[in-house]
Amino acid sequence: MPSHQSQSERALGFEVMLPMRHADAIPVVRDALKAEGFGVLTEIDVKATFREKLDKDFRPYTILGACNPPLAHAALSADPAVGLLLPCNVTVEETDAGHSIVRLTDPEAMLATASGLSGAVKQVASDAHERMTRVTAALRAPRKA
Repeated sequence: MPSHQSQSERALGFEVMLPMRHADAIPVVRDALKAEGFGVLTEIDVKATFREKLDKDFRPYTILGACNPPLAHAALSADPAVGLLLPCNVTVEETDAGHSIVRLTDPEAMLATASGLSGAVKQVASDAHERMTRVTAALRAPRKA
């Protein structure tokens, strides 16, 4: 299967191809996030939004706003401006009838362009990066049928 990954996506996060439909991928992604302490605060159905607001059709595409409350608290306590980067977005996009692509934000990459960040914020970003790496690995692992 060809890669859908662009240069900017490689810099911004992680990518996983799942051998399942979009609707089936959403709960799998939610469970993988939950295992690393992330809850989903927001869920945007892009297909439905484009249909409603623009009267345009679009492939199944969902944006999940994932948050790990202890990490968010630590980051916001260290620097309230970090709120501009929260929550961590995760997208689930159907590529064809039996496959979906999941993209997960890399918190370290998101903070890489910010200057003057405290060590505490960098440590939170590192922790979140490690968690998103484990979520990615969990999604790549074979699943029982």
